[in-house]
Amino acid sequence: MKLPATVHLPAAGMSFHRTMASPAPSLKGRALRMLSQREHSRAELERKLARHEEEPGTLARALDELAAKDFISETRVVASVLHQRASRSGALKVKQELQAKGIAPEAIAQAVAMLQDSELERAAALWRKRFDAPPGDAKERARQMRFLLARGFSGAVAAKVLRGGFEDEDEAGADGNA
Repeated sequence: MKLPATVHLPAAGMSFHRTMASPAPSLKGRALRMLSQREHSRAELERKLARHEEEPGTLARALDELAAKDFISETRVVASVLHQRASRSGALKVKQELQAKGIAPEAIAQAVAMLQDSELERAAALWRKRFDAPPGDAKERARQMRFLLARGFSGAVAAKVLRGGFEDEDEAGADGNA
């Protein structure tokens, strides 16, 4: 079925024109559109835009230009992932996501180290939000353990949360400061 070049909608009093030969956006334009939605690492942009590259080297040049103008920033990508994921994900899951985005190992190690300090508190807060009470039997304990492990918390942290070890540290910290 062939569509007409102009469609007139009498009820709305508007016409829409269909363009036959609109040029495809440039690699730089596509990259900017992606970056306007959220932060992307260079590796992500390379992977997503590779199929649109017509001449070898044009993608690298476009990404070099964007990086020179600070449109592509690994630091902002890491900060964005931490901001979005830290409250409901463990360090292992955040590490995996950063690796998938092609972030440098040094930046990943630094981000994970920052998360390790609050790992137990974040796991306990997430557990409290999801579950009303400690597990009553082995089946419920396994369910709650899987919940925390699936979100990237280590087995030791998950076990400590389920034992209630996070409450002891909070009380000890309060006594130690007084």
